[in-house]
Amino acid sequence: MIIFNRPPFTGNEEKYLIQSMKSLKISGDGEFTQRCHRWFEEKLGCKKALLTTSCTHALEMTALLIDIQPGDEVIMPSYTFVSTANAYALRGAKIVFVDVRPDTMNIDETLIEAAITEKTKAIVPVHYAGVACEMDTIMDIANRHKLFVIEDAAQGMMSSYKGKALGTIGHFGTFSFHETKNYTSGGEGGLLIINDENYITQAEIIREKGTNRSQFFRGMVDKYSWVDIGSSYLMNDLSAAYLWGQLDIADEINDERVNHWKMYYKGLSGLSKKGVLELPVVPDSCLHNGHMFFIKVKDLNERTNLIEHLKSHGIHAVFHYVPLHSAPAGIKFGTFFGEDIYTTTESERLVRLPLYYGIKQEDIESVINTIVEYYA
Repeated sequence: MIIFNRPPFTGNEEKYLIQSMKSLKISGDGEFTQRCHRWFEEKLGCKKALLTTSCTHALEMTALLIDIQPGDEVIMPSYTFVSTANAYALRGAKIVFVDVRPDTMNIDETLIEAAITEKTKAIVPVHYAGVACEMDTIMDIANRHKLFVIEDAAQGMMSSYKGKALGTIGHFGTFSFHETKNYTSGGEGGLLIINDENYITQAEIIREKGTNRSQFFRGMVDKYSWVDIGSSYLMNDLSAAYLWGQLDIADEINDERVNHWKMYYKGLSGLSKKGVLELPVVPDSCLHNGHMFFIKVKDLNERTNLIEHLKSHGIHAVFHYVPLHSAPAGIKFGTFFGEDIYTTTESERLVRLPLYYGIKQEDIESVINTIVEYYA
């Protein structure tokens, strides 16, 4: 059986977990949390990095940081995970979905400006498969209309746009360390990137249950107290220790995934040239991280048949999101601006193939050969 995903495991995690377990602090902001924070701030080049319990919670923090109020509008693609929308709907915002580009499955930057109203508060581009959205255009629109930009880079760790790390271009960036991602903190976990230093103190307060505890431990106040609304968004230090076991060899993990991605691309390029399927598109301005490899087939019926064919050969392949605007909550809390030309039809064609750190090359070759056999 060739499984679809296996959580990354380097062997270093156990060593660091034991170190953390034997330390005097295993709750939030312990030794390994601090190590991870420094690593992200240096590697990504951001003003502040804060580990959270999930990317969902990192997104929820941004909704609090930009003071989302009932009636505000937030623009995003419909082709994304529910957390992207839920974080703002939770605060009473109306979600405004716009169509995606068929090449990258990212938000179509040319449709954003027409969707802006006097109630628009933010734009949330989602970097699908670790391939960047067209951020220059999006930032230009946001700056001219005085809007916030929150990058949902859940899949984008180690990816970049024109040399800038994803998550560091907008006002805020969010990442996921769920077990399906390139790096994991033991199942769940997230990261909030703050690129405007004016929001650092408030982010620390929100993350620490609405208290100024972080300032207290830095000696900035003589006692800490409840100063604003917040919640417990801190990752525990055991999870951070697990994550550190992978950041230790982050480049090695990234290089392997990208090489596996290239194997798929090369092996399926013949079918692409024949026009029977489409391969992922990575614009020249983007450096991706090999987070996923997907193909696009003719239609929903062909996708179903191909997935069944792969399954009959012991290969687990899957489709991805059901567009949010067609979901019950999406209808209740949002609206689709303009015409759904690509979001639904392109999502119904997409098949994700097995790809993870440690997958064997012969398994990738087996997947390729089985797909070639199907079309033969």
